[in-house]
Amino acid sequence: MPGELKTPVVVTPDWLRANLGGVVAADARWYSDGRSGLSAYGARHIEGAIFVDLDGCLSGVPSVEAGRHPLPDAARFAEEMSRLGVADDDIVVAYDDAGGIYEARLVWMLRATGHGAAILDGGLAGWTGPMDSVTPQRSRASFTPVPWPCELLASIEEVASGSRMLVDARNGERYRGDGEDPLDPRAGHIPGAVSIPCRENLQPSGEFLPVDLLRQRFADAGVSDAGELIAYCGSGVTACHDLLAFEWAGLGRGRLFVGSWSQWSNDRRRPIATGADPG
Repeated sequence: MPGELKTPVVVTPDWLRANLGGVVAADARWYSDGRSGLSAYGARHIEGAIFVDLDGCLSGVPSVEAGRHPLPDAARFAEEMSRLGVADDDIVVAYDDAGGIYEARLVWMLRATGHGAAILDGGLAGWTGPMDSVTPQRSRASFTPVPWPCELLASIEEVASGSRMLVDARNGERYRGDGEDPLDPRAGHIPGAVSIPCRENLQPSGEFLPVDLLRQRFADAGVSDAGELIAYCGSGVTACHDLLAFEWAGLGRGRLFVGSWSQWSNDRRRPIATGADPG
């Protein structure tokens, strides 16, 4: 497993303002309702920030077998980072306007491959520094492809084996299977998974809960060592927020089931559970 990184998981707006010239700010806004993150970026973004597209840069080709947001090939991810002007030794501070639940995918991918990356606490809502509408002209950089570490990933077969604790990062109504799932063919959750909605890692302001409250929240759900668990969500995006929150709370680094519910629910051989209990 990659070693501990010196870059913290979360940085404050004050930290980013003080270091804006020496790090890469990355706008990772994305909307499940079809709105354009790129258009939102073009209207107004943190000064000097690049735009990193979830579908174009952070995901491979979607399929029934692999899910809606599979990881891209390592070489393709490296090419996208190089094209955007992100170098091997750059520190990337990512933000969105949803408390970090989408930017977390970029931060997790970078940290998983040994690169410095952090979430901007509070996201765009907490930023009071300079803003711009101009896309920065960054020179192409050298970003070396690094294989996705198997120690931080879980296959659908490992999930099915029940060998590790499962954490579901989706909202409670999707976990419970209230009505039809708006995005996937079946509603409910993977049997045995506990519900830790990623959005509940946040205060109303969009900032993370204090670390002691995060730790208590996770302890109440039975999580004391993230190294023993697998996290999933709808398509392997917002689960990254739970994984980074575990790391931020000092509980270690868990595994990501990238295919998540979009892969599991499309396989009719896989059982599902509904209701508030793990099942």
